Amino acid sequence: MAQRISDHKSFEAMFNVPRETIDMLEHYKNLLIKWNKKINLVAPSTISDIWHRHFADSAQLWELRKQGATHWLDIGSGAGFPALVLAIFAHQLEPELQFTLVESDQRKCAFLINVAQALDLNIIVKAERIENLPIQPFDIISARALSSLANLLEISAPFCNESTLCLFPKGNKYELELTKARKDWHIEEQKIPSLTDPESVILRIESFSRAR
Repeated sequence: MAQRISDHKSFEAMFNVPRETIDMLEHYKNLLIKWNKKINLVAPSTISDIWHRHFADSAQLWELRKQGATHWLDIGSGAGFPALVLAIFAHQLEPELQFTLVESDQRKCAFLINVAQALDLNIIVKAERIENLPIQPFDIISARALSSLANLLEISAPFCNESTLCLFPKGNKYELELTKARKDWHIEEQKIPSLTDPESVILRIESFSRAR
């Protein structure tokens, strides 16, 4: 059942993270508020609910990761959800885990780089479209509120090998997206109920291949 995360205290209690992680998230929040006055990162109405709407919604992917991962690709990173939140978790818990954030908007990339440098995160920011990124396999791939599942599989496929894990948060139309995607793909997925929205899930896809 989805729970309401109202502030940093309830976030800390739910995810059982070190105080240093909370402090880093507070710093991230302050930078987001500052930059959001100049460029459109998130809807201003969501900032008052940032611990639930953005931080907790991103953080729930942490427990779904594969153990031993060293390279995580996040596509369409925008304001940094989920990748910056997860990189902040990794800073304290798995510092060897490197994140590659792909974002085509140059101004959003400047923000991502600013946060990464301010918090000393293990992050590479690529200011380009995912189609232009050099092909290489990643251990984990994520994307939040970017595109349909069918399109996410299409753009993720070149960066997958037999052990790549995909984590795609999806809203209440996820069953329809799965049905459409299965016209072109064989998919082995788990539907993990969202901690922040009772109608949403995280699709944990351990394997997919073209149907034809």
